[in-house]
Amino acid sequence: QLVESGGGSVKAGGSLNLSCTASNYIRSRYCMGWFRQVSGKEREAVATIDSDGGTSYADPVKGRFTISKDNVRNILYLAMNDLKPGDTAIYYCVADVYFGDGTCTVRAGPGRFTYWGQGTQVTVS
Repeated sequence: QLVESGGGSVKAGGSLNLSCTASNYIRSRYCMGWFRQVSGKEREAVATIDSDGGTSYADPVKGRFTISKDNVRNILYLAMNDLKPGDTAIYYCVADVYFGDGTCTVRAGPGRFTYWGQGTQVTVS
């Protein structure tokens, strides 16, 4: 249901824009976001966005990454600027319902999200 695109290889300081098409996941109240995982490490939340317009970012990406959603086309985006080698990871799009209870933040663990994309590789050298 979630299909990511836009990953690739860039040099440090460069930019990439990730997209996540959620064509079969349509909810009026949603919590969506991006996680990333480096081989051998746990998945970590990068950014989240909810249907009330709230956004949340992990400290390492604040000021560099921007999460947004096109509610007409149902596409989630992650604009990544000033990329660093430490951003190298597989990036996953995630989604689930949101009940307005403040749980849609980067403090949420992977278990909070039912739906996951297949992941897209981002490599920064």
